[in-house]
Amino acid sequence: MGIPATYAGRPRHDIAEIVRGCLAELEASGPLSPEQWRALAAILSCRTAVLGGHLELCPNCGDRHPAYSSCRNRHCPKCQALAAERWIAARSDRLLPVRHFHVVFTVPAELRPLAQQAPALVYSVLLQSAGATLLELGESRWQCRLGVTTILHTWTRDLRIHPHVHALVTAGGLTASGARFVRRPGRYLFPVKVMGELLRGKVLAALRDLHRRQRLPVTAAELDRLCAQLARHSWVVYAKSAFRRVEHVLAYLGRYTHRVGLANSRILRVTPDAVTFHTKHGKTVTLAPVELIRRFVQHVLPPGFQKIRHYGLYASACVTGPLAKAHALLAPAPRPSAPAAPPPLTYAEHLRALTGRDIDRCPRCGGRLLRWRLLPQRQTRSASSRAPPDQACG
Repeated sequence: MGIPATYAGRPRHDIAEIVRGCLAELEASGPLSPEQWRALAAILSCRTAVLGGHLELCPNCGDRHPAYSSCRNRHCPKCQALAAERWIAARSDRLLPVRHFHVVFTVPAELRPLAQQAPALVYSVLLQSAGATLLELGESRWQCRLGVTTILHTWTRDLRIHPHVHALVTAGGLTASGARFVRRPGRYLFPVKVMGELLRGKVLAALRDLHRRQRLPVTAAELDRLCAQLARHSWVVYAKSAFRRVEHVLAYLGRYTHRVGLANSRILRVTPDAVTFHTKHGKTVTLAPVELIRRFVQHVLPPGFQKIRHYGLYASACVTGPLAKAHALLAPAPRPSAPAAPPPLTYAEHLRALTGRDIDRCPRCGGRLLRWRLLPQRQTRSASSRAPPDQACG
């Protein structure tokens, strides 16, 4: 009996096939960090026999095929769509029923080398400074505490390093007394120049504080030169008009929360010598496979790093206090016969809603599938074993 290798409805190309084809050249081209090798190993093994799974049987037509496990690595393109949906479902009850603004904070190019040297420190500074900028302006200009969710992205569409923060901000907030929710009128948030200047000051102060605590891998003279360069720039902040409905906010979150540098759906052509993929505005870029993968792994985050963070009303510490008060103030009068909330979607229901593919049904005849038996993991030499011996990935 033959087992089909692929199924309909999936992208034509996969980053895993590109990694597999250039792995030897990638090893020879220069060292990668243990985290980068670990991410590549997960991508290579995702939904293959390496991770095991189970054999599915259709009693109706007798068809049998394997269903392999996912790696669930946050840098794997195949694992993020469902992860995003689950995250949104978990956060949806916390979103306030008000308009939300979308703000993008970027940093000058001079900061990028330091971000690559000390990503956990610099990216944390950027996220915290963006959140603090918005909360400070909410307090000083509107006399209220905002709800803020920040999301770090580190790439351009052609996979170059470009750290920036997407922020989702409530159009209003809770007063200090907690007695009133102040709504912000108008289409836009704060002046972008004011946000840029405040962000710049907070980032520079945070970098100097890290250096005083001997956390940054630069000398005092190098930091002084860097800060002087950064201070000369006008830091770019982009603000969009507000989302009017919570449904639009959820759609926004779905686009940005779990996005990776390059989705499989953007890959157009793969040959041994070149990979062509979509960028934006209908344009494409063609790179050598090893160059594409080296760019891709630049965006592997440090282990345990939280790229999505919440501040103000949306901070975890505020859920049962200020956020609950804000929800109570904004809640409409309850209806006498309000319908019960629907139960949470299962994995199969989420996948069916996202892709139209029903994993509970036989792809050949549509019959109900049964899990027939487990498939054990297959031991193989993974990309993670290619890390230097003193940096072996666990």
